[in-house]
Amino acid sequence: MTAYQRDLRDFREFLMGQPRRAANQEINLDDVTADDIRDYLYKMLRDVKRATLQRRLFSIKAFFRYREAAAGVPSPATMLRSPKSERRLPRVVGEEDVARIIDGDGDQVAGAAAIRDRAILETLYSTGLRVSELTGLDWRDIDEELGMVTVRAGKGGKDRVVPIGEPALDALKSWRKAMPLAWTLDSPVITNLRGGRLTTRAVQRMVAIRAAAANVATPLSPHGLRHCFATHMLNNGADLRSIQEMLGHSSLATTQRYTHVSVNHLKEVYRRAHPRA
Repeated sequence: MTAYQRDLRDFREFLMGQPRRAANQEINLDDVTADDIRDYLYKMLRDVKRATLQRRLFSIKAFFRYREAAAGVPSPATMLRSPKSERRLPRVVGEEDVARIIDGDGDQVAGAAAIRDRAILETLYSTGLRVSELTGLDWRDIDEELGMVTVRAGKGGKDRVVPIGEPALDALKSWRKAMPLAWTLDSPVITNLRGGRLTTRAVQRMVAIRAAAANVATPLSPHGLRHCFATHMLNNGADLRSIQEMLGHSSLATTQRYTHVSVNHLKEVYRRAHPRA
């Protein structure tokens, strides 16, 4: 049975249980109102996630839309809006955890691959780049003298310039020396050991393996390092506007979700440090 069918069956069972309907009385679809649907959604809100609630309303709307097209009966669900999605806070690990991951605690990779992996991790954490932006870098995009990285046509089709720290630059220089093939300004920064541009999936897999090897409890991805970059910057005094620019967010509201993580950090510090917390 499809999710669509399950949703409609669940809605039917709700309607059958309405006090105004006699036991075992079949439902007359002409009697179903927008309030019936609202009552159903309100009841479901206490038991299911909002994503499930959105899907169930979609199923109900699709059913009544089909009925309207087939029989000309106006849909009672036309004016109903889906509940807003839950905004999940980004997963963030502590600064010490990130350091253990970068340093390769427990990692078994050696040689050029280990040097490259460290460069990847240092750069992701130092710049807050998206994994696709990292794998898309060419050597001409890194200004070692100024300590800046140019992200070309990032999300939204806009270039931006992001600072990069000395540890990340040193790691990139070490990787450049260890690269299996000669490099040029137009060649990719992050490659596989055959010289081809490394895929985002390979980077994601490497980050997850390194996090597990370092015994970090929270699963981590390249995007998780981007979250760490923003949250740790905020915790250490950076302002939201600057973080917005570095992350390449078009809206400050997108960046503001990191304030919730930072507030949780501050509350924990307060709880541990204040004698009457």
